[in-house]
Amino acid sequence: MTVWPERMFLCWPAESLLSFTHTMKSHYIGIDLGGTKILAAIATAQGKILARSKKRTLPKKSPILSPEDLTRRIAEMALEVVKKAGLSMDDIVAAGIGAPGPTNIHTGMVFNAVNLPGWEQGFALGPSLARHLGCPVWVDNDVNVGLLGEATYGAAQGIADVMGLFVGTGLGGAIILDGKLRRGFRWGAGEVGHTYLHYPGKMPINVEDVASRGAISKRLAEAMQEGKSPILAELVAKRKDGRITSGVIRKALAAGDATTQAAVAQVQEALAVLIASITNLLDPQAFVMGGGLVESLGDAFLVPIRERTRSLFFVQVRTHEVRIMPAGLGDEAGVLGAVALAQAMQK
Repeated sequence: MTVWPERMFLCWPAESLLSFTHTMKSHYIGIDLGGTKILAAIATAQGKILARSKKRTLPKKSPILSPEDLTRRIAEMALEVVKKAGLSMDDIVAAGIGAPGPTNIHTGMVFNAVNLPGWEQGFALGPSLARHLGCPVWVDNDVNVGLLGEATYGAAQGIADVMGLFVGTGLGGAIILDGKLRRGFRWGAGEVGHTYLHYPGKMPINVEDVASRGAISKRLAEAMQEGKSPILAELVAKRKDGRITSGVIRKALAAGDATTQAAVAQVQEALAVLIASITNLLDPQAFVMGGGLVESLGDAFLVPIRERTRSLFFVQVRTHEVRIMPAGLGDEAGVLGAVALAQAMQK
């Protein structure tokens, strides 16, 4: 039995002693802010999620919100999920949030969040959200936060040197070396999607212009306009929005669509070359691959990437010990990474 020192309670009102255990702060808010959706969750320090919620980033009736109005929307969602978990803000130690842009971890300032209207010139998200919630708020780049989630609770646990690559509409990257996130002195480390490629006679282009779900969708849309893929056209026609999503790509591959197979193979080649280049530069132990495209296509998408990548390593020693593996947390990587961020920064 634990014996509490007599003087320990001198500063506590008598009525508080009965609920002492309940009022000890022990939970965290984790928020994943994206260009299309917001995810929020309440979790313990061990990563057990008690409640979660998801909303559109911008409501249909208000497709444009000011940064302050969007922050208020995020705060309302966070408070709702706290209540959903049967808790109050008195139970919350701190909140963490991943934001889509380079972020100053110390000031909570998000820079160049180009997919959030009005945030292009930067916005002090951390201080603003802290005012709404009444608790400490820590902010980092969303891909950094996703990799931190995988390193703390997911596929990259126990790995000191790991690179995260998240293949979605774009291509996001994050780096952990010696067990620590590398953010860079301008908070822009890990942006491998914006590594430039040079083709003779052309302007340099970004890797994500070649190796992303957005790149595949663009190429397939052009092929459909040329009448090259009736299978794909039929799948797209079944969608109300007419979008070429990761799910559409998966179904087209399963149907044996040659145009889709060629587009996906081009992305796999580009990712293999990128991973080999990163390995030749940093020599990490592992790459965690996540994002909507990887989640949709599964490990079959990674098999040819592994084979091609290892053939391109400069150091041909222990090549199969460099792991190229799928992320383990799915949509929860962002919110759990935000929880891990809040814990780390509160120490």
